[in-house]
Amino acid sequence: MAPKTKKTLKVKQTGSSARRPKEQRATLVGLGLGKIGRVRELEDTPSVRGMINKIPHLVKVVE
Repeated sequence: MAPKTKKTLKVKQTGSSARRPKEQRATLVGLGLGKIGRVRELEDTPSVRGMINKIPHLVKVVE
């Protein structure tokens, strides 16, 4: 039997972290983002989804 592949999400930063609260900047850093246009492929877990839901105005799920 083939090993299960982990589901992933591609997250792209669309907004600037300037003039944002510390918590929102820390969430961006936690996702591995920090500059507009940066894309990260992250494991699809409830914690990652929760982080994305905290800053939907700054990020976009590409895939």
